[in-house]
Amino acid sequence: MSEHGGTSSSKAPRKGRFYQHRLRRASFISPTTGERSKRNFTLLEASHRSHDGDASELSPLLHTVARTASDSWTGDTWHYFSHCLRLFYDFANSQTGRGIFKCSLAYFLGSLVTFVPAIAGLIGNKQDSKHMVATVTVWFHPARTMGSMHFATILGIVGFLYSGLIGFTSMGVSLAARHAGMLVAAHVLVLLVFLGGGMGCIAWVKQKYGDPIVNVATALASLGCVTILVREGSVQEGEFSVDRVAQVLSMLLIGIMISTVVNVLVLPVTARSQLKKDLEQNTDLLGELLISITRAFLSGREEDLHDDYFTELQKEQQKVLQQMNSNLSEAKNEYLMLGGEKIYDVSSKVVDCLDRLSQDLGGLRSAAFAQFALVNAALPELQISKQSAPAENRRPSWIAASQNKRPAILDAITEDPAETEDAIEESIEDGVTRKSSLASLNRVFSEASVASLKTPEDMFFQFIQQLGPHTKSLVFTLKQILDELPFVERDTPKPTMFSWLRSSEVEVAVTETFRSSLQDAIDLYRSSRKEALETLYASRALSAAFMPQGDRKTTNAFSAQRSKSGFDSPRGTVKANTIFDRPAEEVLADVEEVSACCGHFSFSLLDFAEDVMVYLDVLQEFKSAFEHSSFSWGWLMFWRLFWTKDPPKFKPGVHFGHSHEHGTIHEIPEPIRKADRFADPERAPVEQPWTWKLYRRLRIFRRDDVRFGIKVGIGAVLFSAPAFLFETRPFFTHWRGEWGLVSYMAVCTMTIGAVNTTGINRFFGTFMGACLAVAGWLLSARHGDANPYILAVFGYFVSIGCYYLILAKNEGPTGRFMLLTYNLCALYAYSLSVHDDDNDDDEGGIDPAIWDIVLHRLVAVVVGTIWAIIITRLIWPISARRKLKDGLCVLWLRMSLIWKRDPLAMFLLGEPRSSYMDIREEATLHSFLTYIDSLRSAAQSEFELRGPFPDKIVGRIIERTRRMLDAFHAMNVVIAKELKCTPGEAAVLRYTREQRFALSTRISHLFSVLASSYKLEYPLNDALPSIENSRDRLLARISEFRQTKQGTEVATEGDYELLYAYVLVTGQLASDIDAVSGEIETLFGTLNEDNLKLN
Repeated sequence: MSEHGGTSSSKAPRKGRFYQHRLRRASFISPTTGERSKRNFTLLEASHRSHDGDASELSPLLHTVARTASDSWTGDTWHYFSHCLRLFYDFANSQTGRGIFKCSLAYFLGSLVTFVPAIAGLIGNKQDSKHMVATVTVWFHPARTMGSMHFATILGIVGFLYSGLIGFTSMGVSLAARHAGMLVAAHVLVLLVFLGGGMGCIAWVKQKYGDPIVNVATALASLGCVTILVREGSVQEGEFSVDRVAQVLSMLLIGIMISTVVNVLVLPVTARSQLKKDLEQNTDLLGELLISITRAFLSGREEDLHDDYFTELQKEQQKVLQQMNSNLSEAKNEYLMLGGEKIYDVSSKVVDCLDRLSQDLGGLRSAAFAQFALVNAALPELQISKQSAPAENRRPSWIAASQNKRPAILDAITEDPAETEDAIEESIEDGVTRKSSLASLNRVFSEASVASLKTPEDMFFQFIQQLGPHTKSLVFTLKQILDELPFVERDTPKPTMFSWLRSSEVEVAVTETFRSSLQDAIDLYRSSRKEALETLYASRALSAAFMPQGDRKTTNAFSAQRSKSGFDSPRGTVKANTIFDRPAEEVLADVEEVSACCGHFSFSLLDFAEDVMVYLDVLQEFKSAFEHSSFSWGWLMFWRLFWTKDPPKFKPGVHFGHSHEHGTIHEIPEPIRKADRFADPERAPVEQPWTWKLYRRLRIFRRDDVRFGIKVGIGAVLFSAPAFLFETRPFFTHWRGEWGLVSYMAVCTMTIGAVNTTGINRFFGTFMGACLAVAGWLLSARHGDANPYILAVFGYFVSIGCYYLILAKNEGPTGRFMLLTYNLCALYAYSLSVHDDDNDDDEGGIDPAIWDIVLHRLVAVVVGTIWAIIITRLIWPISARRKLKDGLCVLWLRMSLIWKRDPLAMFLLGEPRSSYMDIREEATLHSFLTYIDSLRSAAQSEFELRGPFPDKIVGRIIERTRRMLDAFHAMNVVIAKELKCTPGEAAVLRYTREQRFALSTRISHLFSVLASSYKLEYPLNDALPSIENSRDRLLARISEFRQTKQGTEVATEGDYELLYAYVLVTGQLASDIDAVSGEIETLFGTLNEDNLKLN
């Protein structure tokens, strides 16, 4: 098996660009002992996923069973049957299988309220809606963690109280109005305020929070309100029927209690245990991603970050990350209930650390892509260079390397087996050896001829040749530490029904040796990184790039010549054989870009290692919290929320280390100041007309969630109006309009596409549920008398299939509506058959007409669903396509604002005057992009005459935007490391501010162009400004600064990290903006004349 598990082991490994080069050996530090090890190792060896389950070279590719002549079809049948039983047992014992069992058990217990006369009698003999208890268990199912169930129970009780408040208040108003002779006015008031306002409030809460548990509570509340206000009839008659309302509310409460008891007592699942599993899995996945990214960078294989293995690894890590944050919020309820407030606080810190490490890997991947983009950009130049060079002078390159059959340098041991033990001893062991190794390497560099540096690939190799072994050693140490973290299992007593009360069944695995070993590895890597960067600039070959050669113009003259035009053309065709037979600005740009790429990747890796160190510290705190756990229930003292005031947020200022120098502020060009004043809220006009103030105050009604609640309330009023008219109420009740209203509330969602999807599932689920109800009734009933045992068992198996769709297949609406329709028909028919008389003779009375019952429920549900689709489309329609398009445009405009000011301008001008221009808001932009991506599924269900939704193209656009935000994060990490810059950083920032501002202005311009084109659906302009040439001028300016007095005396190599990140981020943005531009050209490449008509 190959490293990615998806190919055969016989398949040759992929070659990297640097396959012909061999890395020196280096020792690594063992995290468990703290000792340096000299054994041969590879990063591939550290990846468990690349080796687990792999067969040896002598194993057959297909595992077959030897067959003899005595084998028969009986043996094959037995093997197949045993295999199916084993699969069934594994599924039944899984978390999903256990959840299905718990849900079906809760449903079965809920249905017993209908089937067992003793329990049914507690609710009332004249109540044929006892199936509502089973209905509650469908919505309020127990396949949750205990923390989630605690929260759901609280919200369910809130929904119960809400429906009771609405019911009793409306009956009181109706009773008072009847005594005053104003019953019609009371009906109007109840219809508009209590029903319309109550349903609208439920819909607003549902949309506002968007949480599945909140959706369950709102479903229960709407079910109770509809039953009391519409079905029971007390409000219409002006009576105050406590018994009827109490029966409805008691059924809601019994259903909630059944699900809660099953959740707690039957195979309980705690969010704390799930959180610990997520922490372990996420830590392992971070290590695997680190290995993959580092191997891709060192070997130069860009396809390693695009193949199925890495893509699936990323998706799995993102999924686990979302589960981890969800389980943390659920574990909070458990910790607070058990008095573990301190443990929860530390747990949230652990999750924050893993979130930060995940973001660090995004920045590390962005740095790796920057290397690939730089080397790929040189590919056409290299091809021309090889064609023009004499055959005897041509060197092997990665073009020829693709035909070489030798594995990449990191696919196997990076050292040549023919090397002697003396060469192995050159591994870093002590100070003397390090100096000897460095001197030997510098001698190699100094002897290299200028002609040997033809491409950025050669410069990359020189850097990787020196730092690559130490990079591999640090990553290997990090991976071993992550493999050990965060927990180890410990011996625990045999699990019991109340074993969930125990605080923990695991032990934190962190030790002091881990921290000291990692610190030694970081110090070793930091020292090697510094030497590698210094060697890169000290080599004679690169020094020649700064010296005029032949008739080549100086950098300043060339820069001045290229900056005359407003729009730069792309870099011209190069016919040179070396990097020095080109214009000086391009040479300096290549040198600085390679330095930036190598320096930034190494810095990002160092940042990841330091955050792992923070992770170890937090785990140590976690361990102490477990070992010295104390119980506290401070959250019960709710009055502290009113007494305790949040401390004022300190907004740290950003200053130079020498801001008192003359001219630091006054030399800032006016364009930069203008960009800074662009979003200043203090510059807004003070005097505004009263209409503007009114418009601002009414902006709450322009919010989508408020509009959604209003239109749902309007639809509920119009649908329920026949129930309050004496002429139409018989028709409404005959066709069970109350269940149409319940279906309307269940189907109504924000966007048109989501309503279409839910409506289709509702149609299909209702039809299937009706068929199952008819089958169950015909199977169990004889002349109107149904066998409760057969019907109960049949319903139990029906619930298993429905919950399989809900939990295992993620088809929640279909499975849920199927089971709800079965309840409405089969269980209701049984209530009629046992003399639960509730004036239902229109459906057969004690001899239920199952076909009429099914027809009435089916028509009611279908009509309610169609009504939801109509209301969603006619009143303030909210299109998922439009929201996705507008959201992407707003996101790009926000990104444009960040670059309009230049992210590094805060070191000159202080913090931005608006959060819209602060790159530290990138986390918020990430969250918003996730929301935009969630709209794609709804957008696919919106049908338009102009064609289907281009999901694949939009998916690629969103993925590119996510990569841009990863680059934003990489920039933000460097800025946030130290808000107070050093004198060297201040000097280089001042020296390059005009070039940076020109570059950031172009990026801002392109973002706004993307937003405008996508919003207007108009093709992009062909004459867009180039980012690459502005980057070249910035890179050349950095090289020029190195030769100044400040560059040689004040600035150190570490002072360039800000600009290194800046250069790479802009390069990544240039590549991604080009890709998004191409996708937009695909969407709107043909001019639409309808958009340009002058009407």
